[in-house]
Amino acid sequence: MIEISDVVTQALRNNEPIVALESTIITHGMPYPANLETALKVEATVKAKGAVPATIGIINGRVHVGLTADQLELLASLKEPCLKTSRRDLPYVLSQKLNGGTTVSGTMLVAAKVGIPIFVTGGIGGVHRGAEETFDISADLTELGRTPVAVVSSGVKSILDIGKTLEYLETQGVCVATLGPRSEFPAFFTPSSGFQAPYRLDTTSDAARLVQHCLAFNTGSGLLIAVPIPESSQADGEAIERAIRSALTLADQQKIRGRDVTPFVLSQVNLLTSGASLTANMALIEHNAAVGAAIAVDLARLRGSS
Repeated sequence: MIEISDVVTQALRNNEPIVALESTIITHGMPYPANLETALKVEATVKAKGAVPATIGIINGRVHVGLTADQLELLASLKEPCLKTSRRDLPYVLSQKLNGGTTVSGTMLVAAKVGIPIFVTGGIGGVHRGAEETFDISADLTELGRTPVAVVSSGVKSILDIGKTLEYLETQGVCVATLGPRSEFPAFFTPSSGFQAPYRLDTTSDAARLVQHCLAFNTGSGLLIAVPIPESSQADGEAIERAIRSALTLADQQKIRGRDVTPFVLSQVNLLTSGASLTANMALIEHNAAVGAAIAVDLARLRGSS
């Protein structure tokens, strides 16, 4: 059910630094061709930092770890429906031989199965606004509570309830730390959310040691390393918030629910901000890839010396 590319197989065998990458950003997160351009840039960034990129996706019911350029193009340009695939969806997508973009949850699960401890994404899912009525809470959070993979992201998407998301991560026993001079938890498009992260790390070496000890202690849970978007790339926080509120109202009016909410809202926010949010999204995922690759390199060095 899982096909690992020759490049990733060799890297695993040689204990080289590897960075897992999701495919939902390709299939649902951005329009074509921006999605493909971003995927290729992210992989190039990981390589430039000395690590091996392993983009994970599902094609015709087969999980691929280390998508080729042709496979990336296929997923990016598909006209027929491609399912957002989390832990819940994997058995169905595989059994029906469908195409799927793996979410944070789905990518973490596959990465853990093949032995990749570092995973980079733009932002994880979380507790949706109004969850006290809808109970709409992303499977990404429970996955972090039970799968030993370190996720590097720019916090959670700002369309979500960040405060409740941090509370839920605490309940799940997930270690959360920001990386950099700020202890404030980032809000995806902007470095500030108004909420403090439990811990702060100064360097990628510090982050690698945290990952090493989390895995060695065998807590059974993952960890979240939150990397703020560079200030040069951040979007206008107030404009983003206005756009989010408008998009959420429209989603409610159109009765959009469940897995369809996030891609719809992100698309509307991009429209309402005249593309500013998409530009910020592309910049932050590339930045996260560079940081995640550096952590993977430091982790491989630590493991080699221990």
